Amino acid sequence: MKITHIRNATLIVEYGGKTFLIDPMLAEKGTYPPFPNSIRQDQNNPLVNLPISVEEIIDGVDAVIVTHLHLDHFDDAAKQALPKDIKMFVQNEEDAAAVKEAGFKNVEVLTQNTVFEGVELIKTKGEHGRGEILKRTGLVCGVVFKDKSEKTLYVAGDTVWYFAVEEEINTHQPDVIVVNGGDNQFLEGGSLVMGKEDIYEVYKVAPKATIISVHMEAVNHWTLSREELKSFKDMASRVFVPDDGEVYTF
Repeated sequence: MKITHIRNATLIVEYGGKTFLIDPMLAEKGTYPPFPNSIRQDQNNPLVNLPISVEEIIDGVDAVIVTHLHLDHFDDAAKQALPKDIKMFVQNEEDAAAVKEAGFKNVEVLTQNTVFEGVELIKTKGEHGRGEILKRTGLVCGVVFKDKSEKTLYVAGDTVWYFAVEEEINTHQPDVIVVNGGDNQFLEGGSLVMGKEDIYEVYKVAPKATIISVHMEAVNHWTLSREELKSFKDMASRVFVPDDGEVYTF
């Protein structure tokens, strides 16, 4: 298993002999306006450049997984750059219709027993915030990767810590867990993805797992920095906080 953190939630996962691109946001720095009703209204998104070229990112990709359709997970630049016949996995029929509308021809809805060329892809639950904000943020998912030749990988997606995340960890016993950990927020409504306390809960519930926190410092409404997370609760032995472009092999 080889995981390359690109930027924000965008990952390249080489797993079971296949290459997956997850949540591609491929625009150049400053392409889009800031997310409204949040901090850093003077900074356009993305806040930082890609660490490698778009051509390098999409080269050799066998399938794309889009956990939900928010701009920072599937943007116009990705829609333009990706081949329209590439395999696209999405969370539900509504997202499938939108991706097909964008011109993609090979779109499949993830389930709990999806298999892609021998690799199991198991759709997992997530909640993109807590309480009333969920009416605004909408549905999201994560995915567990399983293959007899690999350790089990759980990419949690845009979710806060709640009971279903604990259930997914207990069910699948992942060896590697990727969380979206920037504690992104609007001015009201609380955390939209995991903050440091959420990640600490993952750390406690999965005592043998390596945890990688991404979705950090890349769009304007982040509130948890890499440095703050690195110094929290002495988790550094198992919680990795990658720079953009950093690569892990398991």
